[in-house]
Amino acid sequence: MKRFLTAAMLTGAAACASGPQNYGPGPPAVVTGDAGSTFLHEHNVERAAAGVPPLAWDVLLASDAAAYARQLAALGTMRHSPRQSRPGQGENLWMGTRGAFAPQTMIRNWASEKRMFRPGIFPNVSTTGDWSAVGHYTQIIWPTTTRLGCGQASNGRADFLVCRYAPAGNVDGRRVP
Repeated sequence: MKRFLTAAMLTGAAACASGPQNYGPGPPAVVTGDAGSTFLHEHNVERAAAGVPPLAWDVLLASDAAAYARQLAALGTMRHSPRQSRPGQGENLWMGTRGAFAPQTMIRNWASEKRMFRPGIFPNVSTTGDWSAVGHYTQIIWPTTTRLGCGQASNGRADFLVCRYAPAGNVDGRRVP
């Protein structure tokens, strides 16, 4: 059975086409090439639809995201990294059954929150009344975010995706397109 989870985006805050890899011991793998292009492309499709400028790939953000994805895989759970470990960066997390989801599906899962999104002043941007129902999507389309880096790691059961954004989105009192 395929399953996935996402973590709510905190305020202020690697896959390849053939599937994820188990990075095991050693340095965390940085998502580059086709996987990085896919993650960036999927984000920029959503940003174009929202009328905001595209993101650029940031290798340092990707490296940090990969390191944290590896930690999550080792722990076997999802939780946001401490804000002080990523100053000025936002973070989206995703976890799913190992090998069951393509990179496009992971990002499109976050983007699917747009069905509950309404433009406005953050955090009043959800038709549900709960900003966390759209927090991944709003980070993707945050108008002042300019850079993206993602990393992925796996354990025996699950794939973990971490995307980092700079500057961070989901800032209280700011307009979301």
